[in-house]
Amino acid sequence: MSDQPAVEAPKSAQLSVVSQYVSELSFDNAAAKERKNPESTPQITVNVGVDASNAGEDRFRVSLRIEVTAATDTSKVFSVTLAYVGVFSLKNVPENAEQAVLLIECPRLLFPFARRIVADTTRDGGYPPLMLDPVDFAALYRQRAAEAAAASDTVN
Repeated sequence: MSDQPAVEAPKSAQLSVVSQYVSELSFDNAAAKERKNPESTPQITVNVGVDASNAGEDRFRVSLRIEVTAATDTSKVFSVTLAYVGVFSLKNVPENAEQAVLLIECPRLLFPFARRIVADTTRDGGYPPLMLDPVDFAALYRQRAAEAAAASDTVN
């Protein structure tokens, strides 16, 4: 036996999904209300946002918000708003990496489910299913961090 004390191996970080659910879903079929088909192919605008909050001991609530608008030059065709929420358990994640995990990895896990809901909703609304392109959540995180830094520079 050695006289050296045993060194405890660092614990590996763990991320697990506790639950996930639709918090908000709306579909506005403006073209159907006006009883007219779009005269041209609509332009699709997609906005994606992510928020995270503490939900108790080692648990965090991450909300993935997707807003889609389809419009022609003259009128709105449809819009979809979805807030898809996941509750995650984080263990052994360094505090300085926590925000990155919550705002990059967690929405990356939620996105395929949210994408399917948007596709099903547009299909059920009478349009071809809208298959959203993959989202670079790391780029969104960097953009959000840059905006926060710029805002704090403006205040100081």
